[in-house]
This record gives sequence, C-alpha cells and structure tokens, in this order.
Amino acid sequence: MRVLLVEDEEFLAEMIAEGLRRDAVAVDVAHDGRAALDKLRFGAYDVLVLDRDLPRLHGDEVCRRVVGQRLLTRILMLTAAGDVRDRVAGLSLGADDYLSKPFAYDELLARVLALGRRAQPALPPVLERAGLVLDTARRQASRDGRYLALSRKEFAVLESLMRADGAVVSGEDLIEQVWEEDTSYRTNSVRVTLSKLRAKLGDPPVIETVPGSGYRVGAGR
Repeated sequence: MRVLLVEDEEFLAEMIAEGLRRDAVAVDVAHDGRAALDKLRFGAYDVLVLDRDLPRLHGDEVCRRVVGQRLLTRILMLTAAGDVRDRVAGLSLGADDYLSKPFAYDELLARVLALGRRAQPALPPVLERAGLVLDTARRQASRDGRYLALSRKEFAVLESLMRADGAVVSGEDLIEQVWEEDTSYRTNSVRVTLSKLRAKLGDPPVIETVPGSGYRVGAGR
C-alpha cells in the first residue's frame, strides 16, 4: 500500500511517516497543498492522509481537486477542529474518513489500512493462496500454519503479489506500490527483498519469476 501524507508540521509528519513505514506502508510526505497536488499528479497513491489547515493551498481545495479528478485515492482528513460541523464539512468535500487531532497512532493506522482496502477492488482483509495466509489488518503472515517473521518491506511485497491473485506483478509495479519515492536503490531493493522473502517462505518455492514480465505467487501444490 502506498500513502501520501500531507502535513505542514514537519515533526508530526515525520513521526507519522516513520510509524507507517514500520507497519509496512510506503509513505511519501508533502508539507503544503501545492506540493501534494504535484505528487498526486505523478504518483499513484492508495490513501491520502490530508491535514486540513495547509499553507499555499488549503486542504479543502486539495480534497476538492482529488475528488474532481476522480482519482481512486481514498482521503483521510486530519484537523485540529473536532466538532460535528467540522466533520460534516470535511466529509461533504468528498473525504472518505475524518480524524481529529490529537489522535492515537493505532487509530490512524487502522483507518489508513481500512481505506487502503477500499482503494482498489474490494478484497478480504485475509488473503490466502498456495498455503499462504496474509492477515492485512493484523499484519501477520503464515505458510501452512507456520508463522512467518517478515520485515515490513517483505510483508508489503508479499501483500502486493497476493492481491494480484496469481497475475504477474512487474518489478516497476512493486516499486510503485511498496517503495518510497526517495529510495534511489529501489530496483536492487526489489531483488534483495524477494530473495530474503523466498528464503523465509521455504520450499517448495511459491514466488515465481516470469522472465521479462515480473513475479507472481503460484497456485501452489
């Protein structure tokens, strides 16, 4: 899952971003409304975490433009104003969810993950294929009943492959879905992460390489 976090308080933005990255979410950050629109123009995001009170371009206007362009990105609006009228106003702009500051990180994560599942064709929170079970809500994975201790990137790569339901996912698509935009070594990172993931999944191999196309989770035994 890929998230764009738009928050002008840089310390808060970094704290949220680091937390989401620890939970296997790829996060890009913008600190004002115009920078957010630039990133949305060139990147595909599952969820937009949008502070309402932004410099250069107000969060309300960012929300209007995202909705007007019919992007598939789901919007979680953040604001320090938490009364009912503010929540109604935010949702009336087309936001999918609303969270008042201050908030608990666990609640933010739960809302982001829930919106991420709605950002694409509806899929169950627990994905199963070839003996693999991936609980995207609890961030847990197992194979044939054996718990898998995956890093956040390994989990995110496996989630992308399993969401494809047997279809091939290119290396470029994995980069787009899993890695942050400022990672300069992403192509090599895909290969390294897949190698470590395959080792943890064990035999028989379940992640197939399709020459010239990408990777997929096979149908299993």
